[in-house]
Amino acid sequence: MAARKDTPSLPLTELQADLDLENLTAPEFSEQKVTVSDLKRPGLELAGFWKHFVAERIHILGRTEISYLRELSSATRKKRLEKFFSFQPLAVIITRGIDPPAILVELADEVAVPVMRTARPTTKFISVLSAYLEDKLASRKIIHGVLVDIYGMGVLIKGKSGIGKSETAIALVKRGHRMVADDVIEVKSPGGQQLIGSAPETTRYFLEMRGIGIINVKTLFGAGAVRNNIGIDLIVKLETWQEEQSYERLGLQKDTETIMKVEIPKILLPVRPGRNLALVLEVAAMNHRLNNMDYNAAENLLERINNRR
Repeated sequence: MAARKDTPSLPLTELQADLDLENLTAPEFSEQKVTVSDLKRPGLELAGFWKHFVAERIHILGRTEISYLRELSSATRKKRLEKFFSFQPLAVIITRGIDPPAILVELADEVAVPVMRTARPTTKFISVLSAYLEDKLASRKIIHGVLVDIYGMGVLIKGKSGIGKSETAIALVKRGHRMVADDVIEVKSPGGQQLIGSAPETTRYFLEMRGIGIINVKTLFGAGAVRNNIGIDLIVKLETWQEEQSYERLGLQKDTETIMKVEIPKILLPVRPGRNLALVLEVAAMNHRLNNMDYNAAENLLERINNRR
């Protein structure tokens, strides 16, 4: 099945190299790509049930499947494998370093289906491969802002150019927090339930400060001042203070922003001279963590007031 152009894909050659897989068939499969992270152990299929065969998945053959094939008569084994490869599965990976029946490799070569092998146990390899594919095939998007790690929470700072995002990030680094990305942030969504932000490799650790220029945060402040990626837990939008604007004072109103179909809590932070933004962001991150633990200071205060009436 051909992948749509906008569908994330992974060349099998890259998967083979990254996971150190041994190729047992002809090596000419550079054009074949993985487009789904789901895996398949085709036990029922090899037993003769083909109704729900999914060809675009990687098929894993462990000790159980190979032992079953060996117990079949040579005629039945050939018939089952011919049927199996007639569906043109994307690839077959054999675990535990097992030597497959020779007919399996021969039939795979005939239809140009890659057969690879790993020495890892089946369950552990499936876990590693699933996590690897979830990461590689996750949807990606480029957004603009500054991403920082505050007390282990990923805080995305947004706002117009010149509002003070980068300066706030440096102030946070000076207070012991870590920078992840400045200006260009690559966001991916493994499983579609969480956002992971990182800096593109070419701009990683670099930050622009107006009036000074480009600095390397890792070189200037040390390896402990940066990290490569983090989940995005909170969005803080910086906005120039407007006297006529009514800003949230109690924290009872909740706002969110949707990125790649994932809703992220969001707060609007007015900026004016003399306000310590790094300190405010620290408090915002800690307060958000408390909210995640089902504690809301504003609600607690209102409850106390109501109890005194």
